[in-house]
Amino acid sequence: MSFRNEDYYPYNGDKFSEQSEQSEQSEQSEQSNFNFSEHSGVDFSEYTTEDLRKNWRDSLNKGMHGICFSMYEDGQQPGDTITVEQVERRVVKLKPHTKWIRSFSCIEGNEHVPRVAKKHGIKTLVGAWLSDNKEDNEKEIEGLIQLAKEGCVDIAAVGNEVLYRNDLTLDELLGYIWRVREALPGVPIGYVDAYYEFSRHPQLVDASDVILANCYPYWEGCHIDGSLNHMQQMYRQAAHAASGKKVIITETGWPSEGGSLKGAFSSEENAMKYFVNTQAWAKQANIETFYFSSFDESWKTGDEGDVGAFWGLWDKHEKLKF
Repeated sequence: MSFRNEDYYPYNGDKFSEQSEQSEQSEQSEQSNFNFSEHSGVDFSEYTTEDLRKNWRDSLNKGMHGICFSMYEDGQQPGDTITVEQVERRVVKLKPHTKWIRSFSCIEGNEHVPRVAKKHGIKTLVGAWLSDNKEDNEKEIEGLIQLAKEGCVDIAAVGNEVLYRNDLTLDELLGYIWRVREALPGVPIGYVDAYYEFSRHPQLVDASDVILANCYPYWEGCHIDGSLNHMQQMYRQAAHAASGKKVIITETGWPSEGGSLKGAFSSEENAMKYFVNTQAWAKQANIETFYFSSFDESWKTGDEGDVGAFWGLWDKHEKLKF
């Protein structure tokens, strides 16, 4: 996940008007077969804080399709080598709550994640982290291929937000994707980026078996009351670009502490609301979704500011937040 400050579909007032809902439905029917009007989100207006916490716990206990794996404890950061014991401890905590785990890299201990997940009967979306460091890219690609040949990869993600960061050209990225495709026949291959990148670059759709889209209403400054609707629009744009290929939401979430961006405010209440609504809609619409993320990570500030450290469902001490 990278910091974003994008334009967004504006949300005005406490409720979407009937006219705007009808307009949305008409537009959806023209562009896709998905009808999202059947799930406009939970009405939280009568909820106490305790009601919200109970609903959040109930949603978590019902289980998620997938969750993004948070690798680093306090004092750790990318570049540190992580032990298999640390990975195992965290996977065990996630096991009762998810069918899939998503990892982001294949080196520096990240290779333990899919191996341990498979050991515990959890499916894996395994990412090779690509950047402008070509030497590390070689290690990542070879690591991904090796893990897949071990039977540890259910879906392979060749790169994450590479185009958004401008780390590689489109042709360079496509070269890595086709290289992995040739090495791993039979393994579904994709590339992860913001939902709109697939509209901008149809070559990515052509090169992919599955479209892996990150959808963050928070980073587009969307008010929490309009966030579910906005996320649905993000998904719909990716689905339209996908031309019939499966779309998986590879990241979506809401921070529980930190700052704000336009109309988006980080708070425990908003984080709980977003999680409950996302899980309910994804299950009803049968949309495979990986929630971001599992554990708070203190290193994730920098470009994201203090909000970056508070995206987890568990805190940095591996305790459930709510």
